[in-house]
Amino acid sequence: MVDIHLTIPEIIIRLSLAMLIGGVIGFERQYKNRPAGMRTHILVCMGATIIALIQDEIAATALQDALNHPELAGVIRSDQARLIAQVVSGIGFLGAGTIIVTKQSVTGLTTAASLWAIAGLGIAIGMGYYSIAITSFIGIFIALTVVRKVIHVPTTKKLEIHYINKQETKEFINQYFEEHKIEIEDVNFDVVVVEDIQIYTNIYTIDLPNGMTYAEVIEDLSIYKNITKLRLVSI
Repeated sequence: MVDIHLTIPEIIIRLSLAMLIGGVIGFERQYKNRPAGMRTHILVCMGATIIALIQDEIAATALQDALNHPELAGVIRSDQARLIAQVVSGIGFLGAGTIIVTKQSVTGLTTAASLWAIAGLGIAIGMGYYSIAITSFIGIFIALTVVRKVIHVPTTKKLEIHYINKQETKEFINQYFEEHKIEIEDVNFDVVVVEDIQIYTNIYTIDLPNGMTYAEVIEDLSIYKNITKLRLVSI
């Protein structure tokens, strides 16, 4: 009789690979101080692998029973996608927990996506599809580490500036933007009076040139004496 069940060494290999791959992806996320780190990614990847192993064993058991009892071949059924589908849908709840939404920004989307992807890797490992798992791991790792450094995607932000001495400060800000080739797409104005002092607020929608960061802009502008507050608003 042929034994088609998974062997202990094969199970150990698959779980170890899941731990390694999940750990590498998780390390990258933890290194960047993201909500889900190395242990979370390891557990998600190994958990998905375990579910896939169970599903593989269910299918193997059904096939073994069909071979041992040919008269029941038309009755015995096994759907290998059933448990896997639950992993794919269930991991969304864990990923949603890493997403932080505020009035200014949304963070954690990449980490949520990495958890979803690492679950897929775990399924591939658990089912024994090593070529898919290894190739996908390389692709995910490149997406998380290399793409952002190689491909620059211009982003538009809103820069909120509070200041006094309207004319003098506006001239300074406009001159700074012009010198650094910062494109102003839109600007909103507001003014409030606090203890007989007029405090002006300009909200600039700006687009930075390549090689310049918003942190540099804020640092440069904050030095100016008439500017009382700076705030970056994501849109």
